[in-house]
Amino acid sequence: MGEKKQMKLAAYLIGTGMHVASWRHPTAQPSSSIDVSYYQHLAQLAEKGRFDIAFIADSLAINHDSHPNILNRFDPLILITAMATATTHIGLGATASTSYNEPYNLARQVASVDMLSKGRVGWNMVTTGDATGETGQNFSRHDHYTHRERYHRAEEFIDVVQGLWDSWEDDAFSYNKETGSFYDKEKVHELHYKGDFFQVKGPLNIARSDQGQPVIIQAGSSVDGQQLAARTAEVVFAHKDNIEGAKAFYRELKDRLNEFGRQQEDLLILHAIAPIIGDTEEEAIKKHQELQDLVPVDVGLRFLSGYMGNVDFSPYSNDTPASEVVFPEVNGIQSQFDEMKKIIETEQLTVGELYGRLTNSARKDEFVGTAEQVADAMERWITEEAADGFMLQIPLLPSGLEDFVGKVVPILQERGLVRTDYSGSNLREHLGLKKPINRNAP
Repeated sequence: MGEKKQMKLAAYLIGTGMHVASWRHPTAQPSSSIDVSYYQHLAQLAEKGRFDIAFIADSLAINHDSHPNILNRFDPLILITAMATATTHIGLGATASTSYNEPYNLARQVASVDMLSKGRVGWNMVTTGDATGETGQNFSRHDHYTHRERYHRAEEFIDVVQGLWDSWEDDAFSYNKETGSFYDKEKVHELHYKGDFFQVKGPLNIARSDQGQPVIIQAGSSVDGQQLAARTAEVVFAHKDNIEGAKAFYRELKDRLNEFGRQQEDLLILHAIAPIIGDTEEEAIKKHQELQDLVPVDVGLRFLSGYMGNVDFSPYSNDTPASEVVFPEVNGIQSQFDEMKKIIETEQLTVGELYGRLTNSARKDEFVGTAEQVADAMERWITEEAADGFMLQIPLLPSGLEDFVGKVVPILQERGLVRTDYSGSNLREHLGLKKPINRNAP
């Protein structure tokens, strides 16, 4: 029998955890979102577990219904820079929007962190879904870009960014003191990009890192999102309601790669899970319930409302069937909205049950149990090709990550499903991705 396929692991790091009430837990540090040493510790903990990526998400607008952990927090690119100084191997992923940035600035910022970390950075390229329409108002717009506009802009944006990242050939800088040649002028290239959204001359004022270019990460599951991912993404974060849905998505997205001349191994799909570990299954369920008990129903619904088109739940009682709620059309994260609507239509949920059922970090599923049970579930998802790995959206940090690294990782390592040590030095080597050839090199 051949060696087992090793799973890829990413840790979604957000303050006290993904659960909306995690900050209220007795062990939580409510101000952790602005504590750099706390994040450095989390990154070191994930590195101890031989994770591939420590990941920081982002949003560009907040309101009174926002998740508490995003109200007061660092810019992701600045934060992963600090995390890079405290780690040596683990990859570092950061979110940045194609709708509310300029490609030259972003290309420079991401490449800078990639260089100083010696090639450990991944850019989570998002178009910024915004069901409430508030983000555009922070960027001198009256409204948000439409879904189609966002993806058209994103297509151009990534072409510009990756073109700029190839401004310098790998051996362009000669630093020859004797001849006075600092670099070879034949090995630096202007871009001269002209599109509907951007006109960029180049070159970029920073060279390529050890891994060539930062890894491109995406999370879109809509038709447009899948097309963009099939053309440009190297890691995709997904969240499907069950393993059968995950397998269908996995196969569909992998099959799209052929259209762009790419191979199956050129793109990795990581499924979002929210593990809660106990010494017994009963203990894990108790931990889950302790978090649920900290959520006032109205708080959970208000948080959920932002993903559902800013729904006003006040006219409904907790016992109202969720199928009776009127949901508007949204200009947000379309795939997530569609998934939620599908669950509501097929399951007999009440309004009071919505938060616990529809929010990943609040669900009691096969990833809530003993270390052995969670490892079994993860192995099944890899074996049945539902995912290439997992994005861990830990409900309560840091204890949940400590439990996973201390109890689940050793089991996965013993089964040959997770590395026992890093064999490479940069993120592409960790993920088994090829170093991109500079498009301007002979």
